[in-house]
Amino acid sequence: MGVAALAIAMGSCGTGTEAAGPEAVVDRFTQRLDEHDYAGAAELTSYPSAASATLQQMFEGLESGTVDYEKAQFIGLDAESGIFNLDVKWSFGEQKNWTYGLEGTVRKLANGWRISWDPAVVMPELRQNRTVQLVRTTPDPAPKVVDNVGKPLMTQQIINVVELDPTRMPDQVTSTDALARAIEPVAPLITGASLREDLAAAGGKPITAVSLREGDFAILEPRMAPIPGVVMKQEPRLIVSDRRIFSPMLDAMKKVWEESQDRHSGWGVQLFENGRFVKQLAGNQGPAGPDIAGTMDQRLQRAAEDAVVSVGSPASIVVTQPSTGAVVAAAQNNYSSAQGAVAFTGLYPAGGTIDLFRKAAGAAKGKAPGDVTDQEVIEAAAMLGVGVDFRVPGLEEVTGRPAGAGGAEPVRQGGGSDALLVSPFGMAIAAAAITNGTVRPPMLERGRPGETDAPMGPLPGPVDAALRAALREGMNAPQMARLRGFRDVNGFSAKAGDDGWLIASMGDLTFAIHIADVDSGDMVVRMGERMLQALAKPDE
Repeated sequence: MGVAALAIAMGSCGTGTEAAGPEAVVDRFTQRLDEHDYAGAAELTSYPSAASATLQQMFEGLESGTVDYEKAQFIGLDAESGIFNLDVKWSFGEQKNWTYGLEGTVRKLANGWRISWDPAVVMPELRQNRTVQLVRTTPDPAPKVVDNVGKPLMTQQIINVVELDPTRMPDQVTSTDALARAIEPVAPLITGASLREDLAAAGGKPITAVSLREGDFAILEPRMAPIPGVVMKQEPRLIVSDRRIFSPMLDAMKKVWEESQDRHSGWGVQLFENGRFVKQLAGNQGPAGPDIAGTMDQRLQRAAEDAVVSVGSPASIVVTQPSTGAVVAAAQNNYSSAQGAVAFTGLYPAGGTIDLFRKAAGAAKGKAPGDVTDQEVIEAAAMLGVGVDFRVPGLEEVTGRPAGAGGAEPVRQGGGSDALLVSPFGMAIAAAAITNGTVRPPMLERGRPGETDAPMGPLPGPVDAALRAALREGMNAPQMARLRGFRDVNGFSAKAGDDGWLIASMGDLTFAIHIADVDSGDMVVRMGERMLQALAKPDE
């Protein structure tokens, strides 16, 4: 029994020694790394606090990755040191793998065997002042967004972001006033007072004062650089090629572009030193995607913009091509833009334009327009695409809905007890359906029409005939006189309380105009005239 007890005691001592030995420490180190246990792994190093900070950042920077640290070789050098090699495999998803080899040293210290800490013992080229990050890489060069004839509409450019950091300015008034003066040639509405308001709202954090293209930045940079608190950064952004173009379509096209970038994105493990990029350790760039083929007609867009800025109340225009469903222009003035992208999402009472839907309902049901019910009006509107939900890539839209049906879209409460609320987008689709005899799903990108679950098809013959006649007869109204001088124009205008509507066609173009608080019965017609006049001028 004594011999057995001695053997057990010796065996126990041997197991404890082995568990505390240098090779066992390396094994435990790799196991804890595999478990993302940065604190436990750090305790096995010669410098736990530094190791813990580095390992925590590494695992947070590569958060989505799984890792396998495996001991490839261990060599004991003497009673107080040894060396080892590790094989490391990271996986960040399908076909996103990274492998590398490492070597390190283990030494016997006063508190036992410990891994000699060096950030490079867990990742190549990692150092104390460096961080690592898993990033999404995008194709370079990035695709362009082009218009309906292939000319550049939006391109990715380097934008210079000018920030104000309150912690770096000894005198906030002096710095903000100086910056406002420096950028006045390109941003006259930004003042020292407005910058101080932004700083106050930011609660001590830096604010973006202005974003500048390369040309403007090159001129203004010498004036801005000496101002205390000014911080200048460069960022790649998708921006419009022609500064004259402003449209809610641009936001939608940016989303389409971003979706393309996501589909063609790659990945990378990147090193940064004191916040600055050093190099990419692993990953691939991703294949470049094709240019985004937009439907916008830039010349027509500028004509629509010229029209909407001519009035002093909220106004919007949507122009479509009936033969294809393409949205070729969409414009709204600053009064409208303050409410959002209302050309596509604003809902307004149909007002007198509901007579068109009543005519359609009457023709469909074999009734007089005055005898149709509100429900039949709503059904007729859907036949023309109003009230139909179209899923258009990149676009948030609503065509219309029954009054009182609820919803989160912005709604202007106008006069009258209309059965239907409609958007300028929806009315443009309706105008195109009347012109073309069928509803074609709208699109902002050529070859990618919107989708819908609603049944679509040619208008019934009596409905088509009644609506075409309504647009022709609409031109006889006194307020339509200004449009009669343009060739092949048919249209219908009406009021909705204090607001005005115009829908019209000219060849293979149809457009809808909405103006809030019209000052006269022909105000929408005057806006339509102005757009067509601008379109007729030679392109600059």
